[in-house]
Amino acid sequence: MTLAASQRLLKKSNKSALQKEKRGKYLVLASALLIITATIAITIFLGSKGLQAFISNGVSIYEFLTSTKWNPTAENPLYGAVPFILGSFAVTILSALIAAPLGIGGAIFMTEIAPSWGKKILQPVIELLVGIPSVVYGFIGLSVLVPFLRETVGGQGFSLLAGMIVLSIMILPTVTSIATDAMSSLPKGLRESSYAIGATRWQTIWRVLVPAAMPTLLTAIVLGMARAFGEALAVQMVIGNVRSLPSAITDPSATLTTIITLNMGHTTFGSVENNVLWSLALILLVMSFIFILLIRYLSSRRQF
Repeated sequence: MTLAASQRLLKKSNKSALQKEKRGKYLVLASALLIITATIAITIFLGSKGLQAFISNGVSIYEFLTSTKWNPTAENPLYGAVPFILGSFAVTILSALIAAPLGIGGAIFMTEIAPSWGKKILQPVIELLVGIPSVVYGFIGLSVLVPFLRETVGGQGFSLLAGMIVLSIMILPTVTSIATDAMSSLPKGLRESSYAIGATRWQTIWRVLVPAAMPTLLTAIVLGMARAFGEALAVQMVIGNVRSLPSAITDPSATLTTIITLNMGHTTFGSVENNVLWSLALILLVMSFIFILLIRYLSSRRQF
């Protein structure tokens, strides 16, 4: 092959590579713009629909955010969202209190205590839990957990406790997976330095590795809470869906997602009740943004 032919072939190859690079760049840019556009569109739509109850229908924001009475079908409708807001926060926080220590403990076991065979046992279990649909969790909770709580704890069985247990199992894989990645990504020098000064394995885990991975561990917990806060079907099947504040953990309750899914199909589009349900959805969107901001803040504090 002559020099001129080689140069032509090289130019053709470079031109082809540049064209592929441009196509890839445009594809990535178009995907990013599509995601940004969809996010902005959803935010604008939910914002306009969620505020319509207060702007067009005259619903009091103060009553909506402070009243505990919800009765949209009464002669004088009442739109107090406090029971659902508190129910969402209660079931989310309680489920995180169960899933966080179990998930972090499982991650420590897989990465530090039994690294050779721990993942071979726990990893398939975690992947199995991730793949189970939420309706299956709810159906198992309805068929097994609710009767068990009714017989052992008392009451109806439909309660915050049932919702908390179901949600804690659902968010456990999320917490465990991220915590495992956090513990595995720590530099080996941390462990070696700790052992070198005479620390035991437990002292190394508790006083060196866990504090070093704490920002990512907290991120895992917040991600699990974000999923729990937005879960609807599984919680709806076991929590009881009442419109009053629970006085104990064994009492039935309701969340923002359950009240929306239960009532949205029975309302007329554009009615006051329909618009108030969109206001509840707007609260969910705002809480999602808060969870995202919290995750971003925790991610910025990572040391490794």
